[in-house]
Amino acid sequence: MGRLIKLLLFLIVLAGTALVVFAFLGDLSPQREEVQVPVTLDAN
Repeated sequence: MGRLIKLLLFLIVLAGTALVVFAFLGDLSPQREEVQVPVTLDAN
């Protein structure tokens, strides 16, 4: 039972480390592009 808890704790620490590394090194910036849409205003 002790081995299972140690393995689970190790996997949790490994997943946390992977998440932090991905947050710093992963490119999560959005793609930007210019959008022009004509708007018709109702002047009543």
